[in-house]
Formats: sequence, C-alpha cells, structure tokens
Amino acid sequence: MSEVVEHLAVLTGFRDRDVMDATLVSSLADMLAPQSVAAYRVLGEHSDQRWVTRACMNAGQTIVSAQELRLEELPPVADFPHRQMCLESGQENFLQQDDRHIALFPLASEQQVVGVLEITSAEPLGEQARRTVAAVLRIYRNFMGLLDYSERDTLTGLLNRKTFDTVFLKQLQQRQPLMQDETVGRRHTVGEVRGYLGVVDIDHFKSINDRFGHLIGDEVLLLLARLMSSTFRYHDQVYRFGGEEFVVLMRCKSAQDAEQAFERFRAATQAFPFPQVGELTVSVGYTEIRDMDSPTQALQRADAAVYYAKEHGRNQVCNHAQLLVLGHLKDEDSPSSVELF
Repeated sequence: MSEVVEHLAVLTGFRDRDVMDATLVSSLADMLAPQSVAAYRVLGEHSDQRWVTRACMNAGQTIVSAQELRLEELPPVADFPHRQMCLESGQENFLQQDDRHIALFPLASEQQVVGVLEITSAEPLGEQARRTVAAVLRIYRNFMGLLDYSERDTLTGLLNRKTFDTVFLKQLQQRQPLMQDETVGRRHTVGEVRGYLGVVDIDHFKSINDRFGHLIGDEVLLLLARLMSSTFRYHDQVYRFGGEEFVVLMRCKSAQDAEQAFERFRAATQAFPFPQVGELTVSVGYTEIRDMDSPTQALQRADAAVYYAKEHGRNQVCNHAQLLVLGHLKDEDSPSSVELF
C-alpha cells in the first residue's frame, strides 16, 4: 500500500500534462512489472482520428518514450480495432494475442474518453492488479479535471492566460537542434526548431455583439476556438486571452512555416459559415521568440504586428520582423496599451 501511495504522490505532484502521462506510465510499470505500458491519445477531426503515443515504457527501460510526428504520419484509429473499441465504449477490454495478454483501459477526462492505456504482460492481469489500475486512473482523471478547471477558459476550453508564462518559458528551453533518436522512439527533422508567438484578433467583433447580441458573440468565440483546435497542430498551444483575442505558441523550422500555419487558419476562418453572422475574418500578427525574451516582450511585438494588420485592411497575417525590414514598424513600437477593435 505504501508503494501505491508513493506513486500517487508523485503522479499528482506535477502540473504538466506531458509529465503526468509519463509519470502515469512509469508508475504502473513499476507497480505491475508488465512487458509494456503505453498511454495513447486520439487526435484530429472525427473523420480522420489518429493515435499518438503520449508515453510508453517497455520492460527493462528506465526512460519513458513518446512519439512526436506530424498528424498525417500517425496511425489511424481504425488500425487498432481493440483500442478503438475501448475508446468508443469507455469500457475495459482484455484480450490475448499469441503469447501476450493485453489489458486496455479508457483514459477519460470529466467530459469524454480521450485515449487508451494499454498494458501488455505475459500473464493476464489479476483482479488485484486491475483494481489498482482502475483506482490510479480515477485519481488521474480527477486530477486532470482540476488542471482543466484551473488552466482552461470556461467558454472555449482553450488554455487561459494563467498558463501562458510557464509554457512560454518551456518554448525557450526547447530551442535546440533536434535529431532523429531511434533509442527513444522519437523522430524529428534535422535542423533547429524555433519558437513563434502569434496574436489572433477577430475583425469587427464589437459590431457582432452590437448587431446580434452577446449570445451569438459567445457562439462565434466557441466556434472559432474549435476551428483553431482543428487547424493548428496538436502540439501547438492555443490560448484565449480574453474578449476576442487569442494567442498561439508554436515551434517551426522557419518563419515561412509559421506564416503558412497562420495563413491556413486565416483562410479557414474566412471560409467558415458562422451561423447568423456569415463571413468572419481575423487579423494575425506574429513574431519569432528571441533568446532573451520575456513573455511581455514577445507579446508586444506580436501585438504591434496585429495592430498594423488591422490598421491596414484587416484579414491578413503580418510578421513583425518583416514589418521592421520594410520600415513599417520600429522595434520600440508598443501599441499593447491600445485596445484592439
């Protein structure tokens, strides 16, 4: 019992979801000593959902591995029907394949099943082991619910302003050359990956509230948040800062890649038929995160770029560095004190 309590103390001692998944897997691997333990999550739209390995640990390993691939490189949900059954039913599933026994448990948030925990062993899990896993997963779900409550915007479900500074600092720490590493199951493109911060602001949002009312305005924010979640990559961080302003943190190889991602979202927003409102556009300003940046400094540059976009026609994506080169902005410009409209 003391061993279980110790692992639960470690599991609930973190506020980082990636670390939480890794700790869940390593704790169960230590307690049960199976052949492998893995946590899988589902990503993508309903018509094209795919599995991503959030954490995996095999017998004899001391480090938890993960999978970081582009969405189109991940295996479709249907490729693993037993996982899919567990995901859709929300029920435990036990099966045998050759000499392996596989136990599948749903990974659930307070709202829905979001993934599957898979434990492979030489012998079937006993009743006591099953109860242990179920109890750990209940605590895991309750704790993740507390994180959601404290970190998420209540209307859109996106990350809120409180979590921004911590993730921003992680972006700075992760700016390093990334190489392919077969030993931990990770695959990256060789080359330096840079951090980018973008500010997204809805054009003429005040007029939407004035014409249609705040309920329709809230519906627009909710639909736009869903569009952002489906357009940007699963590891991009999307925040609602309040009102009609959103912030995106991403890692790309170049400013061109960041520009393409923001332009894809801008075009998707313009093409989306918002109920009652019809066509809606957004202005986007973005900047590369510099080595010694504070969150405020990066936000001021992105704010300057989005302010320029709104002042010069709206419905466009502006790169702060390019605006500097063209002489449209000065580096000390800081319109963050001006309320966007």
